[in-house]
Amino acid sequence: MERRPFGIVSRPVPVIGQGTWYIDDGHRPTAVAALRRGLDLGMTHVDTAEMYGDAELVVGEVIAGRRDEVFLVSKVLPNNASRSGTVAACERSLARLRTDRLDCYLLHWPGSHPLEETFAAFERLREQGKILSWGVSNFDVPDLDAAWSAGGEGQMACNQVLYNLGERAIEHAVLPWCEAHNIAVVAYSPFGHGDFPGPRTPGVRVLEEIAANHGATARQVALRFLTRHSNVFAIPKASSMDHATENAGAGALRLTQAELARIDAVIPLGPRPSRLPML
Repeated sequence: MERRPFGIVSRPVPVIGQGTWYIDDGHRPTAVAALRRGLDLGMTHVDTAEMYGDAELVVGEVIAGRRDEVFLVSKVLPNNASRSGTVAACERSLARLRTDRLDCYLLHWPGSHPLEETFAAFERLREQGKILSWGVSNFDVPDLDAAWSAGGEGQMACNQVLYNLGERAIEHAVLPWCEAHNIAVVAYSPFGHGDFPGPRTPGVRVLEEIAANHGATARQVALRFLTRHSNVFAIPKASSMDHATENAGAGALRLTQAELARIDAVIPLGPRPSRLPML
């Protein structure tokens, strides 16, 4: 599994990680087994959030006895992101995850609490060793500018955003901004939210042709296309051990510039939207 520098974080992080949104909607033992298989295959970047129902409890079960292997990320809801509320939310997440620290803690999306308060709480938590770094999620360029000003230069580790073949809006401005400021970009829902290109579309035919050349799958090719930039990571959710195995296989795939250009041509970027899409 390829590992890359994660913004300001000194520890290299796997380019393909594991998301946990809706991870506990079905059979919990299946979710636990899928996440454990992902860890075994090197997908040790595990992302969760206080908003994700019982996901933190599931992750806590998965990482028990393996905490030092994992780059663990969780998020505070904007409604909780006051100075005191952020600290309390983090401590609740740590209890559910059964750990003493998060590797990165994110503000889930821009809210009404002043960023200075949220980031002051992040810094307090970092001083206490309860988080090792912090970042944001669903921040467009104006939000990033405000966060850069509020948090201080070089403090944000990442921006987690919606990014998949059907939704490439971040390539217009957010991705270049993050590249210029040494901030990691983490793609959530990298296969879309139930709308991965259909089997008869030109896009998926190209993905399958490229996949056949590498002994890979169309989804693996899609993941590598999305992570072609050196500061981009992806956190697909796996609903089974087989899906986790498939996702992990993308970490070793190498696409040529010609193959990347084919994908770009058949599934084009599209116009810049008026606001950053999010789920």
